[in-house]
Formats: sequence, structure tokens, C-alpha cells
Amino acid sequence: MAAVAALTHWRRGVFQTVSNGALGLLSPAFLQGVRQKSSVQYASRPNLPKLAYQRVKGKSPGVVFLPGYGLNMSGQKAEALQDFCKSLGHSYLRFDYTGHGASEGTFSEGTIGTWKKDVLFILDEVAEGPQILVGSGMGGWLMLLAAIARPEKTKALVGISTAADHFVTAFKSLPLEARKEFEDSGMWTIPTKSNDEGIYTVSMDFLKEAENHCILQSPIPITCPVRLIHGLKDEDVPWHISMQVAERVLSTDVDIILRRHGQHRMAEKDDIKLMVYTIDDLIDKLTTMV
Repeated sequence: MAAVAALTHWRRGVFQTVSNGALGLLSPAFLQGVRQKSSVQYASRPNLPKLAYQRVKGKSPGVVFLPGYGLNMSGQKAEALQDFCKSLGHSYLRFDYTGHGASEGTFSEGTIGTWKKDVLFILDEVAEGPQILVGSGMGGWLMLLAAIARPEKTKALVGISTAADHFVTAFKSLPLEARKEFEDSGMWTIPTKSNDEGIYTVSMDFLKEAENHCILQSPIPITCPVRLIHGLKDEDVPWHISMQVAERVLSTDVDIILRRHGQHRMAEKDDIKLMVYTIDDLIDKLTTMV
């Protein structure tokens, strides 16, 4: 059975079926299993934890990968993107947020604001030139925040299961009694299939801080090309969040691709092919425009 059998493509209100043949145009070199490892480096910051990152130098625009909540830069999507960027000769950068993966810091003390600062530091001090930001889950929210703050560094965005405002809106959608119970305990426990523990545990302080970074209540001042990929079977972050993002960004170049059987992690082989195809198309578009 073709894993990409059901895609719906959306461009400013027009839905189209995307055929599997489009993905077949891609060179499969990035999926051949040849891993060219790059060494982990550490970026020092005054009075802040060091951030671990891996970088491949190459042509512009570069690609920066932003992982999801509690995840790190060693996932399948991040690895595949590195292989792909190397095959094209474009620069690539992946990193771990504070308290994630190989970076310093304590995960439970992190906030959306903390991790937004991490992304901006990487863009300002480590990345060279304009970038395509690729954000997965919470990384999609941070991608949007970074694009608002650094429009000159952001050439395009690719969101995968974008979780803009998600923690805040999901908590507010709970029944009043459940919210009261979590508020009294100071912690919110969320079932998930996206990690080995089967739950996320979020503090009320984290949620309160996250409210400062919500962006879906008004137009989003982003004008670069935006591509949003989301699975209809995503049980962690509803696909309609990507629709809300698409409706609110000011860009006139916005596409959504909905995967009928796509899960939240979007880490199946054909999910990754689709992500890479989308980025390949953007790179071609951006380099043709220069």
C-alpha cells in the first residue's frame, strides 16, 4: 500500500489532491543509509547554559531544524535532513534546546520563552546567512516566533505538526473541574503516544509563561513562503492548528499538506520523503528567485 496514498494540498482556500508521483521525482540518495556524521559542538552564552549543535557548511539558503517538546536533534527527521542538505551542498544546522539532548540546563525549568531565546541565539550567532526554518511540533511554534523576531534571517518556513499555542489552548479546552484539579496540584499530566513515558507533565508556571507567546489571536506578521504538513491522525496536536496558522499569516505563499494517515511524529519513511520534497521545492523556488 502506498504510504502517501492520501494527501490533500491547500493553498489559500483551494484544496487539491497531490499525486504520489510528485514524490517519485526526488532522488532517493538521502534515504540510502549513508550517514555522514558531523561532530557535536557547543555554543557558549554569558550566564546561560551551553547549547549543543551540529552544523554542515554549504550554500545558501541554509536549513535549520527545530525539534519538538522534550525531543532532540538526533531524530529521524533531523538525520534525514542533514543527509539531504549534504547531497545538495546546502548548509544545515540542528541543535538541542536548553535542557534537551546534549545541551546544558534543566528541562523542567525551561519555558517557551527560554527555548525561543535559544532559537534566536542560534540564528544570530551560529547560523550564517538566510535560513529555511523547519519546526516539528513545538518547534513549529518556535519557528513562527523566530520568524516574527528575525524576518531578515528567515527565507521560508516548513512546519510539521505545528503546535502553535497548543499547550495553552488545549488546557483551556479542558472541563472546568479538570482544570481546577490540575491548577490545585500545580501540574498538568497529558497522555501522549509521542514519548516512551506515555505522558507529558507540564507545570502551571510553564502554561502561564506560554500565554505570553501565543500568536493565533491576531494576524501573524510573517510574509515569507510557509509550508505546513500535518497528519489527520495526529492525536497530540489537532491538524486544524495548521489551518489556523495558514489563515493568520500575512504571507500570500502558504500551502498546507494534510496526510490522511499521518501521526504526530511524522517519522515514517514516506512522511520524511514528503518533508524533504517540500524543502527541495522551496530551495529551488528561493534560488530561482535570486
